[in-house]
Amino acid sequence: MTEELPALPDDVLLRVEHLTMRFGGLTAVNDVSFDVRRGEITALIGPNGAGKTTVFNCITGFYKPTAGRLALKSHEGVLLLERLRDHQISRKANVARTFQNIRLFGGMTALENLLVAQHAPLMKASGLTVLGVLGIGGFNRAEREAIGKAKGWLERIGLIDRADDPAADLPYGDQRRLEIARAMCTDPVLLCLDEPAAGLNPRESLELNALLRSIRDDDGAAVLLIEHDMSVVMEISDHVVVLDYGKKISDGSPKAVRDDPKVIAAYLGVEDEEVAEVEREVEGAEAAR
Repeated sequence: MTEELPALPDDVLLRVEHLTMRFGGLTAVNDVSFDVRRGEITALIGPNGAGKTTVFNCITGFYKPTAGRLALKSHEGVLLLERLRDHQISRKANVARTFQNIRLFGGMTALENLLVAQHAPLMKASGLTVLGVLGIGGFNRAEREAIGKAKGWLERIGLIDRADDPAADLPYGDQRRLEIARAMCTDPVLLCLDEPAAGLNPRESLELNALLRSIRDDDGAAVLLIEHDMSVVMEISDHVVVLDYGKKISDGSPKAVRDDPKVIAAYLGVEDEEVAEVEREVEGAEAAR
């Protein structure tokens, strides 16, 4: 008997339900649920070791969850990501990601890095290279379109003048933006970014914020990001999910999460009894208003 696929609300792109990931006797993620909505930037935050990257790895297929469901509304309808292989999550579900450490092809030019992201449609148009070698079929048109898309993204990230420079020669902040542009060249419905602001100076962080807002507003992709830079999180996020020791402790708007006593306790490292005391103080202050 075929299992009925979940029906997702119109505004929900990804629904994470009761996600659990165990490694032997260690539970890295414990019964975590949250939604990623269309047209929003969702930040996944928490102290080191909270389970954020493990959640990313489950969503993008690097890990198969021990339990739970990951339902994503793609161009082909609702897909259960936990049942797909990693390459299917990229190709079929249209999910793209970046990593904590930059993974550009350093010896290739900035333009070539963006063309690599379009390898699959180019190979299809080339008839697995045969038509491309002969210069027939739709390969020449597909190649022109791929180069046009790549140049368009280089314009958006301010690197068109360095299109022919090796990626390894670019400043660190430019490499970060180039990596995001490469992911966007796959036309994702969900863009997963693992600490995109790590190592950036204030000017580069502002440029990153502007880029992520434009992706949200102009490209129709939902953004799910892990970030430790709270200035970035509070500046650009529409929705924030907080993990601590593998469990979700808060879920809401940036302001609601910022003022949540459990979140404050998690970052300051206070004991549970102190959390309860802070909660009582907050409740008392609200009652006195």
